[in-house]
Amino acid sequence: MDEIDSHWYVVRAQPKRERIAARSLRETMGVEVVCPLVKFRKATRRGKVWWSEAMFPGYLFVKFNRKEHERGVRYAQGVLTIVKFGEFMPVVPCQFVESLTELLGEQEEIVIAHDVEVGDQFELAEGPLRGQIGDVVEVLPGKERVRLLVDFIGGEREVEVDLMSLLLPGRPDTKK
Repeated sequence: MDEIDSHWYVVRAQPKRERIAARSLRETMGVEVVCPLVKFRKATRRGKVWWSEAMFPGYLFVKFNRKEHERGVRYAQGVLTIVKFGEFMPVVPCQFVESLTELLGEQEEIVIAHDVEVGDQFELAEGPLRGQIGDVVEVLPGKERVRLLVDFIGGEREVEVDLMSLLLPGRPDTKK
């Protein structure tokens, strides 16, 4: 009866405590939890480091029987509340959660990496050459930089730029 009456719900976690809430719910309540993460390289004062954060900051998906587990879920460590609109608690479609878990894999993590190849074309998103479009002529993976051929000052010039300064295909310019 428990499995039949169980549904996926959205749970709001305390700020930056999504993983703590997920672990607490799994271990103490024994319920299914999906806490999707995004892993990416981030520039810091120490250089570029791998960074992992919640795909949906402050939220996770939990499958439970509302009658039996609502109170326990609400008061689990790291949880702020269960998303509700008045007395209505929306159910997340199973197909959505299944698709998400398929995409994420066992680690519940998606890695965002810059796949750049010689010949690819990119637009520079920052710096004095912002807006210039160039073709990749060399990938310098050790430095996470690329050499682009851009039309500049009446001719084609090679410039070396950071991968983070490129607008990748399909990525909107968020720096405006």
